[in-house]
Amino acid sequence: MNKQNTDTAFFGQPKGLSTLFFTEMWERFSYYGMRAILLFYMYYAVTEGGLGMNQTTAASVMSIYGSLVYLATMVGGWMADRIWGARRTVFIGGVFIMFGHIVLALPAGQVALFVSIALIVIGTGLLKPNVSDMVGGLYSAEDRRRDAGFSMFVFGINLGSAIAPILVPWAANGFGFKLFGTQTNFHAGFSLAAVGMFFGLLQYYFGGKKYLSNESLLPNDPIDKGDLLRIIKWVVIGIVALAVILAGMGAAGQLNIDNVITLLTIIAIALPVYYFVVMLKSPKVNKQERSRVKAYIPLFIAAAIFWGIEESGSVVLALFAQERTILHLGSWHFAAANFQTLNPVFIMILTPFFV
Repeated sequence: MNKQNTDTAFFGQPKGLSTLFFTEMWERFSYYGMRAILLFYMYYAVTEGGLGMNQTTAASVMSIYGSLVYLATMVGGWMADRIWGARRTVFIGGVFIMFGHIVLALPAGQVALFVSIALIVIGTGLLKPNVSDMVGGLYSAEDRRRDAGFSMFVFGINLGSAIAPILVPWAANGFGFKLFGTQTNFHAGFSLAAVGMFFGLLQYYFGGKKYLSNESLLPNDPIDKGDLLRIIKWVVIGIVALAVILAGMGAAGQLNIDNVITLLTIIAIALPVYYFVVMLKSPKVNKQERSRVKAYIPLFIAAAIFWGIEESGSVVLALFAQERTILHLGSWHFAAANFQTLNPVFIMILTPFFV
């Protein structure tokens, strides 16, 4: 029997799965806890503890935020494969995420909001794809537990996602002691999200040293110095080009949140197209791999549609819950953000059947 198959310490699964299970649970707790209240924070009036943004603009920021998080995973996967290795990349990503929530917990207005978005986008891009990659690495090719292991891992993701929309709004509303008519303390909620990511980092650091292989510390395809310099050159060119575009928008008097969102939307559509073209034309991709990339394109489009609908839960459905839903049952009052728990709860209910 393969030695890897003899590790059954975590409900019949490798002990390393418990480390990745709880790391991702806490990361999702922090992310979805923050998103549960972020929309309301942006468009609530300043007198209510918010930023006083236009509601449409706030919804657009939420949407492009989610898009950037998914796009950043391409960079995170590349960094792990070519430079840092999956295990180190995940830890660095978690640190970025934690500091992103800490910044958002500070009462520094829109500046803190956009700095936080940048940090969390970078951090989630580094962390999210590589945790899943390490789950797969826990199993040998012939280990039949892999599918069940991934289902358990998904359960952990949704456990954190389900708890967060209850606890984070509760913190934002004064831990049950909020007096009628007082401001919502959104920053307390964002602080709780930061604490969640801190616990995730502790779990990952100490559990990883015990139960994750040292191979995950190494990149799968280390980049040589020549390729790295070429990549750095193109990144600098891209940054300069973006700066020129933003400067041009500023000179024309068009540099505002709405137009920046439009620019990011164009980038969000163009980047995956470019990514597929690069993969299909790369000399490192053999004929069999190229056929699989082509087969994946319709699945990618379907996944984009699915996640577009799923992400609407924290935007369109959040607004519907706030403005068109009765938020009390007798004397029991609850927050519109609590509705965000329903999607992960139903996923957890169905997970055992798929396992």
